[in-house]
Amino acid sequence: MSPEPEPPTQYYHHGRFKVAGGSLPDAITAYRTYGDPKNPCIVFPTCYGGKLDSQSYMVGEDKVLNTKKYYVVTLALFSNGESSSPSNTPAPYNGPYFPAVSYEDNIRAQYAVLQKLGIKKVFAVVGFSMGGQQAYYWPVVYPDYVERYVSICGSARTSVHNKCFLEGPKAALTASKDFENGHYKSEPEHGIRAFGRAYSAWAYGQAWFRNNGHLHDGKYPDLNTFLREEWEGGFLGAWDANDLLVLLDTWQTGDVSLVRDGGNLEKSLSAIKAKGLIMPSKTDLYFPPEDSVNELVSLQNTARLVVIDTVWGHMAGGGANAADDEFIAKEITKFFEE
Repeated sequence: MSPEPEPPTQYYHHGRFKVAGGSLPDAITAYRTYGDPKNPCIVFPTCYGGKLDSQSYMVGEDKVLNTKKYYVVTLALFSNGESSSPSNTPAPYNGPYFPAVSYEDNIRAQYAVLQKLGIKKVFAVVGFSMGGQQAYYWPVVYPDYVERYVSICGSARTSVHNKCFLEGPKAALTASKDFENGHYKSEPEHGIRAFGRAYSAWAYGQAWFRNNGHLHDGKYPDLNTFLREEWEGGFLGAWDANDLLVLLDTWQTGDVSLVRDGGNLEKSLSAIKAKGLIMPSKTDLYFPPEDSVNELVSLQNTARLVVIDTVWGHMAGGGANAADDEFIAKEITKFFEE
């Protein structure tokens, strides 16, 4: 069976839009829609390193976000290169002059898109990694608009150890000889390669070692080949360095309690009305399951925790292997039918 054709990317122009670091004179959100708008709406935002094309692993007639049953809207984060980003915004907000953007900014922008589409209520927000953090944000920013949310390998607040990790790839990129303080005229290849290697460190948890180095069914014969092709190659030519940094800052500063509760995470979580499904990976080094256990205490029995029992670390939630995909799909389907 041939894959379903991808719908065209659409662009919503917000006009002047206030963000955490200032404002953009013509902010743009890129998005795609799948299925019949009369069906229940599922919002599926991108993650770090995610483009709209990469959302297709969960979207389709034979997938968990079934386009025959649901109206699926995928939305690109600011600074992913598709929505407004340092790489595609005209001067004077281009490159290193692009303002900082928060998760809340993204959610407000995505809400505007859904209003344009005529969505009166969101059946579910589903997200992986940074998408999983957005899934937490939706019922906090718009408490009466979202019925349920699924956070896969995400958290309501970026933990200190997660912030610390992110300083590694950030430093590898910004300290490179060709980054030029963000004013590079061509791709800072040295910096992008260093960034990819530093970023890879926690992504796969124990999978490489548990599988004797044979990731992806033996596609990579050794660790260096894996790092060169999967991580250097994955970012080179595909990602702008300033885009990566603004998006990283959004991740680092994630904290739903800053929306209205002055840093009181317990208060923010306990006020959530939507039903939640929290799915951390057992071996995730970015968002360890212990963080989810702590957050669940404040969710007042509105959410349940299902740990993905896997050696694939953080990537278990992003379509890394069939077994984890099947487990996640089964749990989400059950949650949707409750």
